[in-house]
Amino acid sequence: MTHARAGQPPILTEENNSKREELLGLLKKAYFMELETVMSYIANSVNPDGVRAREIAESLDQDIQEELAHAQQFANRIKELYGVVPGSMEFSPEQKSLQPPERQTDVISIIRGVVEAEQGAIEHYSHIIEFCDGLDWVTQDMVIDIQREEEGHRRLFEGFLREFEAEGHL
Repeated sequence: MTHARAGQPPILTEENNSKREELLGLLKKAYFMELETVMSYIANSVNPDGVRAREIAESLDQDIQEELAHAQQFANRIKELYGVVPGSMEFSPEQKSLQPPERQTDVISIIRGVVEAEQGAIEHYSHIIEFCDGLDWVTQDMVIDIQREEEGHRRLFEGFLREFEAEGHL
């Protein structure tokens, strides 16, 4: 890392090296969460069968590009903070709820998995936002924007769940 310069953001100062390392860990986790979501959304947008499945699959298909863009944003921010973007050997899957269901007509499991994954992302991003307060406004601003999009995804899939519930499918 370069020497401190006037006007340098607090996260890049020598005295905040340990906080920067902690933030890099949080960003790497977010990066992997987004990539794992992309993998699961691809599977869950291709595998489902049935008339009701099409709308869910199409919605996931649209979300794939947004989630991939989020992963790219996290990767770029990791690099900007003098970190190294991790490769696949550092990845450990965690999103059990997003695994494709055994029955390809079970869209309710997919919907619940999406809601749970989006909620997990929102909670992690809230932690990053709080961690960055007064320390790294650029990362904080970026994660606020990403969290807003995740909240929109969660809200959409909660609506799908309410629709199934109203029709007596839950």
